[in-house]
Amino acid sequence: MDKIVFAVIGAGWRAEFFMRVAAMLPDLFKVSRVLVRNEAKAELFQKKWGIKTVTTLDQFLENRDYSYAIISIPWDANPNYIAELSKQEIPVLAETPPAPDMDGLLKLHQELPANAKVEVAEQYLYQPMHAARIRLARSGILGEVSHVQVSAAHGYHGISLIRELLGVGYEKASITGHQFTSPIVKGPGRQGLPENEEIVQSIQELAVFQFGEKTAVFDFSNVQYFSWIRGNRILVRGERGEIVNDEVSYLKDFRTPVTSRLRRIDTGHGGNLEGYAHRGIQFESEMIYENRFEMGRLSDDEIAVATSMYKMGLYALDLGPSFYNFAKAAQDHYLSMMMKRSIKEGQEVVTEIMPWSSR
Repeated sequence: MDKIVFAVIGAGWRAEFFMRVAAMLPDLFKVSRVLVRNEAKAELFQKKWGIKTVTTLDQFLENRDYSYAIISIPWDANPNYIAELSKQEIPVLAETPPAPDMDGLLKLHQELPANAKVEVAEQYLYQPMHAARIRLARSGILGEVSHVQVSAAHGYHGISLIRELLGVGYEKASITGHQFTSPIVKGPGRQGLPENEEIVQSIQELAVFQFGEKTAVFDFSNVQYFSWIRGNRILVRGERGEIVNDEVSYLKDFRTPVTSRLRRIDTGHGGNLEGYAHRGIQFESEMIYENRFEMGRLSDDEIAVATSMYKMGLYALDLGPSFYNFAKAAQDHYLSMMMKRSIKEGQEVVTEIMPWSSR
């Protein structure tokens, strides 16, 4: 297919993920223009990336030569831009979440045209190892999955993994949440390495979700994304087997247990001269996940972002299906907010069936 041409609204830290992916995969992606309202920031952004910037929405919409728009701006501004572009019949890939609160989600649900093409860039589902686990969970080798534990991402990101691994939709759930603090040596962050040793307090959120007969445990600490000493953990259980991080245990038959692994395949290590790249995830004799973007030197998160961008390119041109639409994103954010409420109030909360469930 031809290059996927898109435009971007926003110039912050997250917007630069999309710019980096396009720069590393120039044969696949092209950025048409970037809307940055602040003229000084627009000029700096244009110099840094060599991409045309505009400062008004009218300029952004003028002479449209892109198949979709990425919206990567603060939460409170997100819904207005999503609604406006949708009215202009422009497909949208919005950053998470699509609206900051319940009122915003419900209002946006009402405002979106029935034929609006609005997807949300929930990248965690497409990180290589997570994608491999999701595929394995759906393969039947574990039997029906009835319990998962996810300690890999905050809020709606972690909940998106829970719902995909568990195979639940928009049904009611009961949630019981708790919050703990504990000391930890400060690690790196968005600004780089720590300058000195400092003890800080980490905030850990723990919640139990009950979706009918299926259950999940959410567990995440606010330092986990960058910390060298706080790792991720994933557990997926069915009646015939389980996944614990990258280890898989299952029954070939009721008397024959098998233990295997999800094995990461990368090139460019040691004496390998193919160049550094992530090739995929192997389970026994099968490549259960294959990296479509092996030609670029992308991190796992960048691979996931590229996957959302690629899927959106296909969807915008009616060449592929919807993949993570407004309803899915709204539900994950709703559950995240209800989890926060349970933590704050110190008691169980029960969710309702939301109007976007039928979207």
